[in-house]
Amino acid sequence: MAIEILSAPEIERMRRAGRAAAETLALVGSRIRPGITTAEIDRWVREDTARRGGRPSQLGYKGFPAAVCTSRNDVVCHGIPSAREVLEPGDIVNVDVTTDLGGYHGDTSATFIVGDASADARRLVDVARRCRDAGIAVVREGARLGDIGAAIEEVARHEGVSVVTEFGGHGIGRRMHADPHVAHTGRRGSGPRLKAGMGITVEPMVNLGRAEVTLLDDGWTVRTADGSLSAQWEHTVIVTRDGHEIMTSL
Repeated sequence: MAIEILSAPEIERMRRAGRAAAETLALVGSRIRPGITTAEIDRWVREDTARRGGRPSQLGYKGFPAAVCTSRNDVVCHGIPSAREVLEPGDIVNVDVTTDLGGYHGDTSATFIVGDASADARRLVDVARRCRDAGIAVVREGARLGDIGAAIEEVARHEGVSVVTEFGGHGIGRRMHADPHVAHTGRRGSGPRLKAGMGITVEPMVNLGRAEVTLLDDGWTVRTADGSLSAQWEHTVIVTRDGHEIMTSL
């Protein structure tokens, strides 16, 4: 497992890419409302990313046909935007933006509540964000990858939701997806040690029901196996000697 260690100038480029992705995500979030289509979200991401001098990292990645993933309600991840998919009051939708700016990548996502959602939906979205934040909080030089998953799993278990195990975070830098794999479940004190200069994403997907998922025939869209709601939040993080720095916060 070859894990990239970024230099100080490279980390500065990561800051720029991360901020660009975060600003695009914030723009999309300000426009989400009932009646829009997920294809409109894709258009906004393409336009805003270009305006910031970047390109959508996801577009064409292993054949992915869009510039952004839009994962609505029971879609766990990798939802493909469509002009036929209209957001309705009560929906939740995760928007996953990755920006390539100057050869470095910023990867971030948020789950937005459309209109007036149910109490269960609002709680799930809040728990997913707290799971992400708990995972990030343990990131520091010398910590182990398993510490991240354990922290996420503790919050999820306490709140009575499940954590998807088939997908996780990843290394990031000059490549959008790189080593190491960042599991969102785990055991404290296990796994490789984190080193200053490592770039990773922390992006837990949590389900209101069971953790099992199913892949649709399009080869991308992942849904909860039991049809329950799923939510996700993501940041790109750099490990530092005294903790971590979030690249995709505003």
